[in-house]
Amino acid sequence: MSAAPTAGVRAGSLLRFAFTASRPVSWVNTAFPFAAALLLTTREVDALFVFGTLYYLIPYNLAMYGINDVFDYASDINNPRKGGIEGGLMPPAYHRPLLWLVLATNLPFLVWLLVIGTPASVVAILVSTFAVVAYSAPVLRFKERPVLDSLTSSTHFVSPAVVGLALAGATFDAPLVLLLAAFFAWGVAAHAFGAVQDIVPDRSAGIGSIATVFGARWTVRFSLVLWCLAGILMLATPWPGPLAAIVAVPYLVNCAPYLRVTDADSGCTNRAWRRFIWLNYAAGFIVTMILILHFFRTA
Repeated sequence: MSAAPTAGVRAGSLLRFAFTASRPVSWVNTAFPFAAALLLTTREVDALFVFGTLYYLIPYNLAMYGINDVFDYASDINNPRKGGIEGGLMPPAYHRPLLWLVLATNLPFLVWLLVIGTPASVVAILVSTFAVVAYSAPVLRFKERPVLDSLTSSTHFVSPAVVGLALAGATFDAPLVLLLAAFFAWGVAAHAFGAVQDIVPDRSAGIGSIATVFGARWTVRFSLVLWCLAGILMLATPWPGPLAAIVAVPYLVNCAPYLRVTDADSGCTNRAWRRFIWLNYAAGFIVTMILILHFFRTA
């Protein structure tokens, strides 16, 4: 992170940079798992549901992506993807203020959730928070540790669901574990495939990732296998869970054309990645319909 002074930093500009850094297009990817897990278990819309969902909607994403944007600035300035919905470029003078903003917006929610939580939810929250920080922060930098990078990234999205379930006192039986395993496999596949497009700039910057180590072709195929696994695992869950197996199909179709992509041409997978961002909304709609069906079937 730059040690640049904070003189001249404007509050309005900081908030705009923070908004972009938090990736608004992806807010739902963390808020929805928490909200769905909690609501389907407790069947109540209370303060925990409202404030917990709010936390995983905005502050959590600001921490996850904001910390990343600060400590990846040196490589991001040479990455043509940065500067839009896939990540902003924040002037170094705003780095330190953003980290303080991350702390100020996350700490109150985390303290509250820890105080009202169960032993299981406390563990889940601590693991989730550690994963968010460890992914990008200096020294740990899990994002530069091949395979661990994808595992940590998937934890970012699955852990809100685990936190919601633990706060609600859910029983982690075999069907629920299968569902979470499918979600986790989807997350690992998503991160690995997303890393392919950055092979060239990451190698130029000396950054390691699952894709820079194993190569574009292997990583794309690895992602394809894991998306297949996610669908298969959903087939093993109780009805109406198997309906969600269809969600894997669009991701497979989106990924398949790049099975023979080379490292030199890996940047072309950005087209598929941009489709992936919007596929998440379609997948979310299908999952929502299935959850509504489950909600009324078990009422």
